[in-house]
Amino acid sequence: MRPMLPTLTFEVPEGKEWLFEAKYDGFRAILHWDKEPSLTSRNDKPLLNLFPEINAFLEQNKDKFDPYLPLTLDGELVFLENAYKAHFGSIQVRGRMRSEHKILEKAKTAPCCLLIFDVLMIKGKKIAHQEYYSRKAELEALFKDCDMPLKPDEKDSRLMQLIPSYHSFNELWEKIVLHDGEGIVAKQIKNKWEEGKRSPLWLKFKNWKYVSCFITAYEKSNGYFYAGVFQGDKVVTIGQFLFGLKPDEKQALFQIIKDNKADEDSQFIHVEPAICVDVKYLEIYEEQMREPHFHQFRFDIKPDVCTYVKFIQQQKNLPPELEITHPEKPLWEIPAIQKIDYIHFLREIAPYLLPFLKDRLLTVIRYPHGIFAEPFYQKNCPDYAPGFVETEMSEGINYIVCNNLQTLLWLGNQLAFEYHIPFKTIYSNGPSEIVFDLDPPSRDAFHLAIKAAIFIKEVLDQLKLISFVKTSGNKGLQIYIPLPENTYSFDDTRLFTEFIAQYLLNKDPDSFTTERLKKNRGGRLYVDYIQHAEGKTIIAPYSPRGNKAATVAAPLFWEEVNDKLTMQHFQITNLIKRINSDGDPFSSYFQTKDIQPFYPVLDFLKQQNKKG
Repeated sequence: MRPMLPTLTFEVPEGKEWLFEAKYDGFRAILHWDKEPSLTSRNDKPLLNLFPEINAFLEQNKDKFDPYLPLTLDGELVFLENAYKAHFGSIQVRGRMRSEHKILEKAKTAPCCLLIFDVLMIKGKKIAHQEYYSRKAELEALFKDCDMPLKPDEKDSRLMQLIPSYHSFNELWEKIVLHDGEGIVAKQIKNKWEEGKRSPLWLKFKNWKYVSCFITAYEKSNGYFYAGVFQGDKVVTIGQFLFGLKPDEKQALFQIIKDNKADEDSQFIHVEPAICVDVKYLEIYEEQMREPHFHQFRFDIKPDVCTYVKFIQQQKNLPPELEITHPEKPLWEIPAIQKIDYIHFLREIAPYLLPFLKDRLLTVIRYPHGIFAEPFYQKNCPDYAPGFVETEMSEGINYIVCNNLQTLLWLGNQLAFEYHIPFKTIYSNGPSEIVFDLDPPSRDAFHLAIKAAIFIKEVLDQLKLISFVKTSGNKGLQIYIPLPENTYSFDDTRLFTEFIAQYLLNKDPDSFTTERLKKNRGGRLYVDYIQHAEGKTIIAPYSPRGNKAATVAAPLFWEEVNDKLTMQHFQITNLIKRINSDGDPFSSYFQTKDIQPFYPVLDFLKQQNKKG
């Protein structure tokens, strides 16, 4: 069965007759399941032998799907990087594998997912002729009944997941840009599934990156134009393009190259850097642009502004309204981090950091000269802030509320290194979480923070409270207990934080203290239960810190909290690699808020308080 295909568009379709789905970079796959499942590619090649993890998952869940067989589903086989992006390179590697041992090893260590967006047959009844809107409703009901994920989630062990539809293009587009996804497929709500047809009722709108570059050569055999940029004095070739040029543009460009050639051989006509163009592409794969398209001629610029630094910067899909000033400015010495490196870090960490900054009054610490000079606190939003920066007045201060990627990157361009937030949102009546800040007297006493965290975790487990832990990024640890919104007061949580503080003191009075005066602490770890209060702030999860080591307030897995833990493992230079390999320890943080069993604990403490 040959799949229905979308038509590429550069215009966003408008009107209520369209729904929108995230587009994923993988192998188009149709699952037909009767007595046994079969998964076939766009070219009708079998896939289950190459992806045994999918076959195993389907067999393990056959009982759930049995009432709906025979069943035919349309989807995309992917290696899911995040909820909105599949990793193209990984699925390509899997598709080329032929060693059974290596295939099984990859299936176990890095399983792929089957993302489903359409149903063509259910209970043996063909429904491809039904309208898309009704097919989608049927598909959603199937996934609910079979207890399958209703949206993509790279951390979910269930390997068949639904691609949901959105009514708002802009709502989905913000997520695609934030997570660097491939793009969006717009589907006309009344379309019927048509085998093998590239339909104008399905439109693909891609998340292009743009690069300003110059022409280096013309390939005679296929008509491709080669593009390059300067890295210092050296020309670096970044790929070749053909699509996007109108016939007259193509002919004119060829003629200019021919008339101004620097060299010619049997394969190429070479030209010196002079003709500047903008090219759009999806991403860099094997050091070349993927799916490059000509965008426009750039007669207004000279070749020397087409640089490798700008090319790398544009790969991260930074908002076009954001101009990075002084990209090569040094901010840290060891590790060596320039401003452009820092902006790239913020771009990549944004999907993990932004949920914690959302709707919170933000205090930042800015380092105008990197760590090489004095920083300053900033609470008030400056007058020169661009229009996309949201603000909120509180006690006479016009705070920044960092609710979007543009604001985060703008703050990064202003060299804000630290992001401090209160324990509640601007819409909360009380605390959104409980946080224990375990602050040892020095970096050499970090073992005291580890000891305290382990003791606290033992109590929280006994109370069946769901907790998360992170480094402070400086010398301590911080333990989080997410709470449902608008449910508890700071007086309520004070009862609990004081209870835990007292528990630590009783457990090990030689290691812990609640003494506020530093001179009286005697080298013990200060358990600051008073700090968790209205108006107080704490460093946000995944925020960088303005110290010499370029460390980050990094979420941890609880099993990492042991004597081997060190702060230097979590730096700006290695944190993204850690997330990509190990995952996000705070991935389920917000889901736990509504299931946190805090009320019985609080009720018990209140009863004890009355007796006391």
